[in-house]
Amino acid sequence: MSKRVKTSLLPPELAGWKEKIEGYATEVGLTFPEVRFVMLDFDQMNKVAAYDGFPSRYPHWRFGMEYERLRKSYAWGLHRIYEMVINTDPCYAYLLTSNLTVDQKLVMAHVYAHADFFHNNLWFSHTNRRMLDEMANHGARIQRYLEKFGVEPVESFIDRCLSLDNLIDIHSPGVVRAPARAASAESATEPNERLRSSGYMESYINPPDYLEALRRRRQEEKHRERNFPVTPQRDLLLFLLENAP
Repeated sequence: MSKRVKTSLLPPELAGWKEKIEGYATEVGLTFPEVRFVMLDFDQMNKVAAYDGFPSRYPHWRFGMEYERLRKSYAWGLHRIYEMVINTDPCYAYLLTSNLTVDQKLVMAHVYAHADFFHNNLWFSHTNRRMLDEMANHGARIQRYLEKFGVEPVESFIDRCLSLDNLIDIHSPGVVRAPARAASAESATEPNERLRSSGYMESYINPPDYLEALRRRRQEEKHRERNFPVTPQRDLLLFLLENAP
């Protein structure tokens, strides 16, 4: 499978419908970046789908394996990709050339709702809208490594990285990280849990059982803080990047 999928733009009839549908979407209050539709045949659509919607990626056998799965599934009538849309600016959407005109119009209207959601939803606000360029740059970088180091060592390294791809925390961009502690728990001043009291009231105001429970709780908190990491980490790759020797 080639690293770059060739595409074609809309025919005149669909280009006219695109303008009409975009006008309807604006009238009902949708807001979105520029939407660009691209026509693909079923083989091209499967290739782009294997690349997760991006026409240019780095070469790797996993993409070829996914393409074969999609190709056979389509050939056997098990699935049909009417459209794909990716969260970029401009927003790119792919239409299947074999769709009927009525299907294309429905799909284009559907795409504008996707584009509005991508543009306005808080979850997507931190995403890289230039991911098409980013993916192409990744492909060019990996190609340089292939030429410099050879196919086998580069492919083996990518295999190891991809074996951890399900341990990347997708919530990470929205997580507020706790600041590093200025001092360890051992060096911090011990809090005084004992309440002020007169001598004869000491056993009532500061009963031994209460003070012992506080001491145990404080020791448990110290023990948790000594754990590494202090809290469980979902993002294993980030943990390795920050802590590996």
